Amino acid sequence: MDISTTPSYVRSHLRQLESEAIFILREVAAQFERPLLLFSGGKDSLVMVHLAAKAFYPGPMPFPLLHIDTGHNFPETLVFRDQLVTRIGARLLVRSVQDAIEQGRVVEETGPYASRNGLQTVTLLDALTELQCDAALGGARRDEEKARAKERVFSHRDAFGQWDPTHQRPEVWQLYNGCKHPDESFRVFPLNNWTERDIWQYIHDEAIPMPSLYFSHQRDVIHRGGMLLAASAVVYPVGQEAIERQIVRFRTIGDMTCTGAVESRAATVDDILQEVTSARVTERGTRADDTRSETAMEDRKRQGYF
Repeated sequence: MDISTTPSYVRSHLRQLESEAIFILREVAAQFERPLLLFSGGKDSLVMVHLAAKAFYPGPMPFPLLHIDTGHNFPETLVFRDQLVTRIGARLLVRSVQDAIEQGRVVEETGPYASRNGLQTVTLLDALTELQCDAALGGARRDEEKARAKERVFSHRDAFGQWDPTHQRPEVWQLYNGCKHPDESFRVFPLNNWTERDIWQYIHDEAIPMPSLYFSHQRDVIHRGGMLLAASAVVYPVGQEAIERQIVRFRTIGDMTCTGAVESRAATVDDILQEVTSARVTERGTRADDTRSETAMEDRKRQGYF
């Protein structure tokens, strides 16, 4: 894409964000022994992979990608994931929520609002323990949700992988303290200071490929709880609900049971930039799992969620 269409002050802002993120990625590689990058196949984790490739070029990324597979992912996400790791030569680790269910580690929810999204926490914590991970890089951003607005870049977790927002460390002058006791760990968020528009502007300027789910397309959907859920084998009509064919796209990608679509004609990154600029609802506003309670995200994070 021709970045000449991007104003110079915007490019300068993006270069500053890019430099900060690359600095953080290199700090993680320097301070921790067994870091990894949490990978969902969504736009933020794809930007993270792109930044990591830049940070350590011409060498390979010094950490693997970890995908927690709920078993209810969008098929397009999994196809794109596999194509990406083949193209860039990354090491991909996959851990399955279905395995945790079969092992009796978690109990699957039932009912029309059932989701495996919350069950990911146990699978993630088990994987981090198994892999002896001391730092898990994530693509979360402060502008996504009020609980995530409390995050530090280096987010300390206790020996049980739990987060306490009242016991985080100051990060003045971009000084990141990775000291920890045995069995403690960190979640690290290099994109903390980015906004949704920053992400899409960077995707535009860097011509980063994205899954087709982010762009306008026709899909069978079900209206449920004020959201448009993609009809599938795990999301089907209940009671008076009906399947409708609509033109939609997804602002965020996660478990099919809780990730809502938005009606949209945005078929290009430029279209998405215009749409995001005028949006009055954050992208997490399309996630049913965040509406279960006022503190749904913070409760999950305290338990060890991303």
